[in-house]
Amino acid sequence: MNLRDLRYLVALADHKHFGRAATASFVSQPTLSTQIRKLEDELGVALVERAPRKVMLTPVGRDIAERARKVIADVDQMTQIARRSQDPEAGTVRLGLFPTLGPYLLPHVVPGLRKRFPRLELLLVEEKTDQILARLRDGRLDAGLLALPVHDDQLHVEPLFDEPFLLAVPRHHELARQASLRVADLDNRHLLLLEEGHCLRDQALDVCRMAGADERDGFRATSLETLRQMVAAGVGITLLPMLAVQPPVPTSADIALLPFRGEPPFRQIALVWRRSSAMAGLMMELAAELRALPRGLLQPPPELAGTKRSKAPARPRAGT
Repeated sequence: MNLRDLRYLVALADHKHFGRAATASFVSQPTLSTQIRKLEDELGVALVERAPRKVMLTPVGRDIAERARKVIADVDQMTQIARRSQDPEAGTVRLGLFPTLGPYLLPHVVPGLRKRFPRLELLLVEEKTDQILARLRDGRLDAGLLALPVHDDQLHVEPLFDEPFLLAVPRHHELARQASLRVADLDNRHLLLLEEGHCLRDQALDVCRMAGADERDGFRATSLETLRQMVAAGVGITLLPMLAVQPPVPTSADIALLPFRGEPPFRQIALVWRRSSAMAGLMMELAAELRALPRGLLQPPPELAGTKRSKAPARPRAGT
């Protein structure tokens, strides 16, 4: 048994197809198939159920593949420790972000990260929160930018900033006449929300519970941009995180954005990594750079008439 064959097995577990697993492993399909056979012979068990158009791992194959992930992650950690002992700010960092944060945060932080860490290669992976957590645990990601809370004793959580929510309403909606509103103004309102699996959906539902609002029946969006377009079309109202309304995101004349008075609802963003990671020192440096996000980006855009900038909120936080 060798590390190469374990990588082949993990690739097959991920892709469930010999051809795609071979491509991902940069070998021919016959080579990968032959090595999987040798691994089965060595272990004395069947790891794979082979069918003409379908490949599945056997129960023992799934168990061994998951253990192989941990072995590979540990070996990769050894390599990282050796490299970073020579240059702590070089190498590669695989960072996961969820879809309602990544496109709106990255334009503001990537230039600063490149300047601060010129020898660091940042590989960005956009996935839903549960997938980021799974990839963190099995070593396929080094860190994740996630919304709190995160409940996992094996992960270190480094809070970065609080991102308030705005209410987005059609320009001719009755609420659009207000310069701002209270959370209580959402009482008995029906909000457009994302589909299951998005953490923003859970955060919005928390706000709904606080305000006495609920979800609009019969509609669940697949993305934040779908929600934005539905509001612009006059279909309903929704909550948008503050970074999603800041430049370079284009504004729509058909949408009115309403900040909340007092302490607005918000989500807390954190950098998360394994406590066992050899990159802990570098992660703290990354967190410091991400935490330096200009605070103006976490306040209502100045063009919102009648709004005043206030200090970053402390409570109530959505998602708790």
